[in-house]
Amino acid sequence: MTLAFHQLSDQQIHDELCSRLRAARLEINITQAELAEQAGISLITVKRAESAKGNITLMTLIAILRALGRLDQLDNFLPLPALSPLQLKAVGGQRRQRASSARTDVNEPVAGWKWGDEA
Repeated sequence: MTLAFHQLSDQQIHDELCSRLRAARLEINITQAELAEQAGISLITVKRAESAKGNITLMTLIAILRALGRLDQLDNFLPLPALSPLQLKAVGGQRRQRASSARTDVNEPVAGWKWGDEA
């Protein structure tokens, strides 16, 4: 089943992800205590993660996914942006390191200026 996450609130997305963590654990038939031990985190952290009470850190999520054998799912979560060969050539074969602010077109006339106004 695919959810339209963009239609959900942040809290609803959080709750759904917590539910999926629990389902993934049950799918491989391990207890919360076993998951905690394999992930190197406390049992209470696993319980909080699955019950959607409180927030877990990104490091905790990574540890849980590793223990569940689902670390490969991070590529689906946030894949590397694809660059075309032309884009790679334009940036010298390296990926962008910084964002730039929006540029205005130098050929575009300034608002309110018209030909003949220069006099």
